Amino acid sequence: MPIRHFVYSTAAALGLSGGLAAAQDDPAAPPAWGVHGQTTFIWQAKPAFAAPYSGPNSLAGHEERSYSFTATADFGLRLWRGAQLHLNPEWAQGVPLSNLTGAGGLSNGELARTSGPHLSMYRARLFLLQRLDAGGETEAIEPGFNELGGTAAARRWTLVLGNFALLDFFDNNPYAKDPRSQFFNWAFMSYGAWDYAADARGYTNGVLLEYRTPSWAVRAARTMQPVESNGLELDGRLRQHYGDQIEVEADLPLQLPAGALRASALWFNNRAVMGSYAEALALGGTPDVGLVRRLQDKSGWGLSLWAPLGEDSGLFLRASRNDGGTETYAFTEIDQQWAVGGQFTGRRFGRPADRWGWALAVHELSASHRDYLAAGGLGFFLGDGQLNYAPERVFETWYRWTLPDWGTRLGMVQSALSVGWQYVQNPGYNQDRGPVQVYSLRWHSEF
Repeated sequence: MPIRHFVYSTAAALGLSGGLAAAQDDPAAPPAWGVHGQTTFIWQAKPAFAAPYSGPNSLAGHEERSYSFTATADFGLRLWRGAQLHLNPEWAQGVPLSNLTGAGGLSNGELARTSGPHLSMYRARLFLLQRLDAGGETEAIEPGFNELGGTAAARRWTLVLGNFALLDFFDNNPYAKDPRSQFFNWAFMSYGAWDYAADARGYTNGVLLEYRTPSWAVRAARTMQPVESNGLELDGRLRQHYGDQIEVEADLPLQLPAGALRASALWFNNRAVMGSYAEALALGGTPDVGLVRRLQDKSGWGLSLWAPLGEDSGLFLRASRNDGGTETYAFTEIDQQWAVGGQFTGRRFGRPADRWGWALAVHELSASHRDYLAAGGLGFFLGDGQLNYAPERVFETWYRWTLPDWGTRLGMVQSALSVGWQYVQNPGYNQDRGPVQVYSLRWHSEF
């Protein structure tokens, strides 16, 4: 069945067909439905590096190749004034470097432990978004992935309910966010020390509420944790086990040529059945957090600054830290991070639609986390069997060539080809191993 007929049939069943028809008859009306899609292929190569010893969760010292493929569709339906419903089926396939272990900053943000050499399909998102005007001038919202666009008051409430990713709405740094078009490494997707609630693919269920004005915004969410550390199954007991986060974002009183300096501050608290590094060490022998899991909290914070320098170009600075006492539950094995970098255009090269960037991240572990790994303990991503500790440093640079668009029945397809290089010093916080280089190629298309 063509998607247009499918959407109209669904709308008729919901009693919305009259509104859809009116919207389609009025060329000035916002679209009543929308379809978007993306596909991303990433290939990576890691040459051999110095590794006098390795453990079960080490980055392998020998040469490796890796790839990932994802394809995501967005089917959006406008239900009533201010309300949108979005469904994202997603397909994924891939083989990670070293089974996705051996570093705090892993090299490919498109890969998860659930990835495998066979294509799998799952529901990535299914959420309701409701905007409520709170006054002020009207502003235009551009349509895009998981956004039908239209107009809304500059001051407004937004409620999101259902299945989504916290990174869709928090930490809106425009220069280091999306591994499908910007930096490849996990270190630059968001705050490295934010162990944000999500399943092994990065999605969760919950509720989010935001209040936005032209110069500042505040948002908060409670979402589900996985039943087990970095597992796929989510725990629906939101009163007992949850991830809470609140973020404030605002323009600062410093105007740059391309706009105001902007900042955000995040606080989070996770409550789940987690293991403590100190308690695992107290048992003696080779420590194992799996033996000391109990209901407890993990909290932390993140700060971000971004400075616009021109159209789609600017600098960013991030800092984040968690309490470092409990096991990594959903994101990276990073207890403290700072990162700095920027994104720029290719205008100086006569390629204004191209983008490129560079960034440096420094990662650290808490004292108990270090002692746990040094005693032979295994984290979800780390475990060399022993540890000669040093902060892990990740430097990355990339360039993205924008390719000519081509037309299809579903709209214009935009594509880009990217190359990237990563240099990781002290991988897994171990100065006995590395440094490591990772070379990347990426194809991305969307409509």
